[in-house]
Amino acid sequence: MEGLLDDVLRAALTASGGYDYAVTEFARVSGTVLPARFFRRVAPELTRGSLTEGGTPVRVQLLGSDPACMADNAACLAGLAPAGVDLNFGCPAQTVNRHRGGAALLDEPELLSRIARAVSRALPPAIPLSAKMRLGIADTGRAIECAQALSEGGAQSLIVHARTKADAYRPPAHWEWVARIDEAVAVPVVANGEVWCAADWQRCRAVSGVDDVMLGRGAVADPYLAARIRAGRLDPPDAGERAREWAALLPVFAAFRDRLQLKVEARHAPGRIKQWLHLLARNYPQAQQLFAAIRSLRTVAEVERVLVLHGVPATRLAAVQSAIPTIEPLCEAA
Repeated sequence: MEGLLDDVLRAALTASGGYDYAVTEFARVSGTVLPARFFRRVAPELTRGSLTEGGTPVRVQLLGSDPACMADNAACLAGLAPAGVDLNFGCPAQTVNRHRGGAALLDEPELLSRIARAVSRALPPAIPLSAKMRLGIADTGRAIECAQALSEGGAQSLIVHARTKADAYRPPAHWEWVARIDEAVAVPVVANGEVWCAADWQRCRAVSGVDDVMLGRGAVADPYLAARIRAGRLDPPDAGERAREWAALLPVFAAFRDRLQLKVEARHAPGRIKQWLHLLARNYPQAQQLFAAIRSLRTVAEVERVLVLHGVPATRLAAVQSAIPTIEPLCEAA
């Protein structure tokens, strides 16, 4: 989820556990071998064993259309020991598709096979290769062919977002197609798309017939969804449980805000904070109220004041910054 699920949000979402692994935003491969520092920027987790702070393995996603260049980049990435490599054939964004990336390649199964084969050969056996795909560009006519091309090319598992490129993110997700793909390939298939709650997870597994489900926006909107599913707590949370979750989420949200301010320019931080709150508002009325309160605010200082009023612990960065004016004169006097 480009522009949303970076290492800062991955750390926050995996703090509660429940995930087998996470996947980075895509690393766009276009004509050159990306340096190691680029991969570390996309996946800072590579510096600590390819794990989030909560211990969730992180796979790095590559997006591109040149088999040889994708292989060269995979070989470079392998030297950083990622928990896995994922190939992106699911992104529906026009800016990506115009440059022959993501879902735009789903009319070219032979090319998908060549990419998967080249990348697979470039990786050591210890690093798993997965591929994410949609059901097609405008229709599902080549979905099975694309899945077979990827699996026979070397992808060890497939994540199927059960919509076409043209569907974008509009419901419904066509989970029945995941079942058809699962029957047609010899590798594990993971279902993805429109899973917002435990009931959706149950229906997705029942319709698709597969055991594993990948959460996307549903995980961002409900940070405790995976942990609840893992614990077998499948009934909808009542108001009391939601209130307890929100209380537990407040320090996690504070850490997210602090890390965010260290990573992005100050002018971008309010937008990212609003972005997560807007999704959290699907499940937490407190998030809805907080989003409404900061929606029109534009500066970090303005947003911070409102966050604190709503129970989010004050930023630790502010404490450090407030100490600077008292330290500087002492240094000058010395």
